[in-house]
Amino acid sequence: MLVKNILFLFSGLVFMNSCTHSNAGEYNTAILAAALPDEAFSTTTNKYSWQTNYDIKNALINRIAVPKGFKRVEVKTNSFADWLRFLPLKPGNPDVHLYNGELKRYQSGHAAVVDIDVGSTDIQQCADAVMRMRSEYLYSIKDYENLHFNFTSGHSVGFKKWSEGYRTVIKGNNVTWSKNAAKDDSYKTFKSYNNTIFNYAGTSSLSKELKKVADVKDIQAGDVFILGGFPGHAVLVIDVCVHETTGEKLFMIQQSYMPAQEIHVLKNLNNSSISPWYSTTFTGDLETPEWTFSKDQLMRW
Repeated sequence: MLVKNILFLFSGLVFMNSCTHSNAGEYNTAILAAALPDEAFSTTTNKYSWQTNYDIKNALINRIAVPKGFKRVEVKTNSFADWLRFLPLKPGNPDVHLYNGELKRYQSGHAAVVDIDVGSTDIQQCADAVMRMRSEYLYSIKDYENLHFNFTSGHSVGFKKWSEGYRTVIKGNNVTWSKNAAKDDSYKTFKSYNNTIFNYAGTSSLSKELKKVADVKDIQAGDVFILGGFPGHAVLVIDVCVHETTGEKLFMIQQSYMPAQEIHVLKNLNNSSISPWYSTTFTGDLETPEWTFSKDQLMRW
């Protein structure tokens, strides 16, 4: 399977980086809840730079309700968690498409599709979709100082320097910078930066940048379940709610996969009564439609 090139420091070679498919089986279709009228939000100050006509009616918070007895946890306005909560979803629950326009073979694991492009090449896979969300958020608030990721070689590549006209020069395991463009922080320049990151970073490098969360019950939107490796996989926590009496927390996750495909909200195939939410009280491993994670694989920026 031809995917994307990444730098692999200790080998001095270019390897393939990908997420592999696990057998999930077929389950009953979960129901995507609709928010009650008195819960609906009509405005947000969050920015979604790829959107030309943002429709808040299709924001995640307005489309996916919390189960009875739960409420969404409070988050700071314009924080990453708040930004994720207002992500635009495509109307209804359409099929997931691959980067080349073809349909994904497995269509039974998603509850909604995020309204964001996947690109025309096979590079925005699992970890890339996580980094895409993080970079889009930081770009939207113009926090260029913190908009950086590591190549698999360990070299840190930041958008601030990229926007100043510098570009990476890659020779084997060596990464240097060369100024060969005008200063430009446009969205087009940002997308070219992202595409370079997606080509030379992946689950291995991203897992080394994140910090482990000691207890899954402390989960927050923006956290990442990730197994770094060749292969590896990563899913992003995009919302959290809490039971008003028991304090039990539920969370929602999204992913891209391999081949590169539209980012989608995952169903909980083991508990349709709360799907697409997952409970932090799960025993054993976290089973998602196409991957299984252990509790100690929850990490944070």
